[in-house]
Amino acid sequence: MEKQEYQKRVEQVTPKVKSAGTFFKAFLSGGIICVIGQILYNWFYSMGMPHLIANNYTTLILITTSILLTGFGLVSPIVKFAGAGYLVPITGFANSVASCAIEFKREGQVFGIGSQIFAIAGPVILYGTVTSALFGAIYYVILQIGWVG
Repeated sequence: MEKQEYQKRVEQVTPKVKSAGTFFKAFLSGGIICVIGQILYNWFYSMGMPHLIANNYTTLILITTSILLTGFGLVSPIVKFAGAGYLVPITGFANSVASCAIEFKREGQVFGIGSQIFAIAGPVILYGTVTSALFGAIYYVILQIGWVG
């Protein structure tokens, strides 16, 4: 009986999503963020910066912009429209770190911000690191066997 009640409650609070429109908006807004990033990269590169430096500046501007938008409370309206289109690129990662810092700042620098800043982004960092190490090891073995040149 409890399981049925729980399932009923889950269905009540789960937002209904119109898939086609949601996917299109996420695709469009994520694409716009990527185009902005590409424009920034092209601009930095055209100014004579090496590839790596242009990449770093582009990433820095996207992250800083996302943090500022989070700080001014402008991310929620963007995410209501864009959904995963905003949250999947690096802008979403920056938002997850900044929003935790803002939320826990009242608890102090060490026990608030310092201990909670990666509450949302921590699993992403952990699983990203573990996955990249695993795939790196697999790639290394494949190179040693000689399957790939």
